[in-house]
Amino acid sequence: MNVSGYLVTLQPHCPFLQPSTARGMTGWTVYEITPGTHRYAIEAELFYAGVQAAEWIRPVMARPYGALACENLVLVGQCADAGHRELLDWPHWALKNLYGPVGVMFGKFAKGAAEVGRAGHSIPLAPFSFLPVRTAVRPLDPKFLTGTPDLAAAVAGYVDDGRDVFEHIPCEWKAVREWASSLARPSKR
Repeated sequence: MNVSGYLVTLQPHCPFLQPSTARGMTGWTVYEITPGTHRYAIEAELFYAGVQAAEWIRPVMARPYGALACENLVLVGQCADAGHRELLDWPHWALKNLYGPVGVMFGKFAKGAAEVGRAGHSIPLAPFSFLPVRTAVRPLDPKFLTGTPDLAAAVAGYVDDGRDVFEHIPCEWKAVREWASSLARPSKR
C-alpha cells in the first residue's frame, strides 16, 4: 500500500509526521476484511490490533524520539452489515478511553470522510480507513478531546506507570464493548 502521497498532504496538519516518517517511526499494518465476516468480529479484531499497537508504543514513549512513534491500523475490504466508519467507532472509543490515561492516543479516519483539524482547517480526505495509534502530546491532544473533558484531563496529566489498563475490566471484546458503552459519549462541539 503506497501512502507516501497521502502523507505529504497531511504534513501541514501534523508537525510530528515528517520527523516520524524520516526516522522510520511510522508504521502501517493492513487488516483486510474477509467477506462474510460479521461486524462484531471485525470490531474485535481492530480492538485487539489497537491493543497490540498501544502496547508496542508504551515502552517506546520514554526513549529518545519516542514521541514520534506511530502505528496506523488500516482497514480494507467490505462488511455486509456496516461501513468503515461504524466498524472503527467502538474500537476507537474503547481504546482511547483505556489508553489515554497512560499517554497513548487513538485517531479515527474513515475513507473519504470529511474531517476538520484542531485549527479549523479541512484535513485531506483519507484514501483508506485507519486508526492511528501514537504517543500523546500533552499541550496539544487535550484540545482534540474537548467533547470529553474527563478524558482530556486524563491525557493532559497522563502518567504511564506501567499499569495494566485491563485491571478493572476483562480483555474480551464483548466485555470491553459493554464497558465502553457505559462511558459518556462526546458532547457536540
